Amino acid sequence: MAVDLNHTIVWCRDRHVSADFFAAIYGLPEPFDLFRFRVVKLANGVSLDFADKEGPVAAQHYAMLVDEAAFDGILARIEARGLTYWADPARTRAGEINHNDGGRGLYFEDPDGHVLEALTVPYGGFPGKNDA
Repeated sequence: MAVDLNHTIVWCRDRHVSADFFAAIYGLPEPFDLFRFRVVKLANGVSLDFADKEGPVAAQHYAMLVDEAAFDGILARIEARGLTYWADPARTRAGEINHNDGGRGLYFEDPDGHVLEALTVPYGGFPGKNDA
C-alpha cells in the first residue's frame, strides 16, 4: 500500500497574505480559495492549505526541495524583498547559503514566523544516492 502526503494545513494570521507570500517567493502559481483555505499547489501534487487562526501561531518548519534554477529565483526574490535568510536552521549565519550534501540551501521566515527552507539536494546526498 502506498502512502503519499496529500496536503497539510499551515496555520496563519491571514491566509491570503501568507499563501500569496509563499507562492510569490517560491515562484508558484497564484493560490486559490477552497472552503476556508487558501491553497498552494506544489509540483508533486501536494498542497499547502493556509488557514486563519485566532491567537498566536506556533512556528513550524516547511522545507521545499527545488532545482538549481528555482533556487536562484527564490534567492533573488528573497533579496529583492530585503528579507533576512540564513544558512542554518538555528539562524546564526545570516546572509549565507549552505552547501550541505553538495547542494545549496537556505532558511527564511514567512509573515507568521514559520521557518521556510529551500534546498537543492535532499539530506543524505544527491538524488538517488540512498535509493535501494
